Amino acid sequence: MKLIAAVDKNWGIGNKGKLLVSIPEDMKFFRETTTGNVVVMGKNTLLSFPNGLPLKNRINIVLTTDKSFTAKDAVIVHSMEEAMEEIKKYNTENVYVIGGASIYQQMLDYCDTAYITYIDYSYDADTYFPNLDKKQEWEMVEESEEKTYFDVEYYFRKYVKK
Repeated sequence: MKLIAAVDKNWGIGNKGKLLVSIPEDMKFFRETTTGNVVVMGKNTLLSFPNGLPLKNRINIVLTTDKSFTAKDAVIVHSMEEAMEEIKKYNTENVYVIGGASIYQQMLDYCDTAYITYIDYSYDADTYFPNLDKKQEWEMVEESEEKTYFDVEYYFRKYVKK
């Protein structure tokens, strides 16, 4: 399984239920990487999408403890055990964990690759991704040249579990 996220200098990923910044090239990378695959997310991540609808052309698995939660065209699971059973139905090479913070935290140990858009700026964040640079078992194996969007500098990074 893989993780995909955009993080700031402090590994922040969101504030008040929204992304810290929207970078078109990052959105395009996310869309191209996950389309045709399986995405795993929490309820709040799903609800943050336009009209709270699942992503098109992907199998959307939503992990939530809210037993009454439903979402058209999404697979709803209520525990890590249920999520892992559902994920077993697919080639794990095609499964991407897309957030939010608690889902990243719970799924990190099951993943072997992380695609991180590293934004060289500190935003006001209230949700964070685990800092892979401080985790011995993770290693950055690729980094793009510096990219810019207006005055925002960012890099596409790939981490793999050692």
